[in-house]
Formats: sequence, C-alpha cells, structure tokens
Amino acid sequence: MTRFNDWRDQVFDIIYKTDTKAGKAFDVLLILSILLSVGAVMLDSIERINVRHGYWLTGVEWFFTIVFTIEYVTRIWVNPRPFKYIFSFYGLVDLLSIVPTYLALMIPGTNEFLVIRLLRVLRIFRVLRLSTYIHQANFLLSALNASRQKITVFLFFVLTLATIFGAVMYVIEGPDNGFTSIPKSIYWAIVTMTTVGYGDISPHTSIGQAIASVVMIMGYSIIAVPTGIFTAELANTLRGEKALELKCSGCGLRDHRVGARYCYDCGAKL
Repeated sequence: MTRFNDWRDQVFDIIYKTDTKAGKAFDVLLILSILLSVGAVMLDSIERINVRHGYWLTGVEWFFTIVFTIEYVTRIWVNPRPFKYIFSFYGLVDLLSIVPTYLALMIPGTNEFLVIRLLRVLRIFRVLRLSTYIHQANFLLSALNASRQKITVFLFFVLTLATIFGAVMYVIEGPDNGFTSIPKSIYWAIVTMTTVGYGDISPHTSIGQAIASVVMIMGYSIIAVPTGIFTAELANTLRGEKALELKCSGCGLRDHRVGARYCYDCGAKL
C-alpha cells in the first residue's frame, strides 16, 4: 500500500508541479497535444480537406480525446482534494475540452466547439517564469523588453478569444453566410476585433450580429491594453534609472531604492 501511495505521489508531482524536470516535460507534451488537437479540428472544418482526409482527422480527434480523458481522470484520482480540482478553472476547462467529442455522437455539429481546448494552453503560463530584466541605457528598448512577455500573454489571450468567437460564428452563421470554415471565421474575428472591418464577410443572423457587436466593442479595449502595459513599464524603467543616479558621496554605492534617504552600506545621508 505504501508503494502504491508513493507511486501516486510521483504521478501527482509530474501532473501538477512544474518545478521539476518531469513536470515541465509533461506540460510541454500536453501543450503540444492540445495544439495538434485544435489544429486537427480546424483542418476538419475546411471542406476540401474534410472530403479527402476526414476519416483520418476524426481518428486523430478521438485519439486526443481518449488521451485527454485519461489525463482528466488521472488528475482527479491522484489529487488529495479532487473536488477542488473538478470545480477549479482548469478543471472545468479540462472537462469542457473532452465533452464535445462525446456529444458529437448524439448531437451532430458540436465537435466544432472543441476549439475550447485552446484555453487549456493557458497552462503554459504556469511553466513560464518572468525574466529579470537588466536596466539599459535606452529607455524605450528596456521598456519594450520588460513588457514583451506581458504583451505576448495578452496577444495570446486575444488570439484565443478570436478562435473561440470564430468557432461560434462558424456554427451560428455557417457556410451560407460566408463563414465557410473555422480558419476563415477566425479571420473575420481578428478583422473585427482590430476594428479594420473589410466587410468581405458579415453576419446575417440576429445572434451573429449581436456577437459581432460585442467583438467590436472589445476591439477598442484590445488596442488600449498593450499601450497601457508599455507605458507602465516605461515609467518603471525611468524610476529605476533615477534610482541608479542616487550615488552615496561617502562610499560611492549606487542602486539605492527610489525614495531612500540614507546609504544602505555606510549610512551616510544621500
């Protein structure tokens, strides 16, 4: 029994912890599987590809669904508090990522919602660690460097929203209204969110137009957020450079915290 518990603890460390080599490898493998699965769903929505390779894409989808189902059950089994995981954000996303495939057996067309699996890639943010940026003489480059990961995370979130909105519009509008595939619907979502609005594809149903209105309103905030992130980092960089100028006249020590009145080393007044 002790050996069994030790083995379960090892599986728990691999699945839930990212500070170990095995845990990081598991998360990377999981993220690659999610991306491949979402890619298969997108390709399956393209008619000419579906006609030629639909059988194989369906097989790929069921393969990943079984893998993710085993992973979901394993997470519940090894977790000492399973209900906390089940009702957590990641637990709900994990469940929603496998349900559409099984629903498709009874309700045709629901498998398009498998793109919700893209939300599972948010797990990558547990693996990434924000780097410690070195102050540079050039304020703009330093601010860009300091904010690039935040902006990357934000852009990835925007791409996730575009994928989900595109899939929803593909289901609601369909090929008759120009939404012939999920990739083309994602293109519409990106064009709408960036307020470009080419007009080559537009929703015709009331629900589709309501969703389009929400996407348009979100577009304005999407433009503002990266600007705010960069501005905040630029201000932080300027404050940091100002701190570097606080040099002690007694011992010559730099790098004092902003607002410091006395030297950290010799105690002399700055």
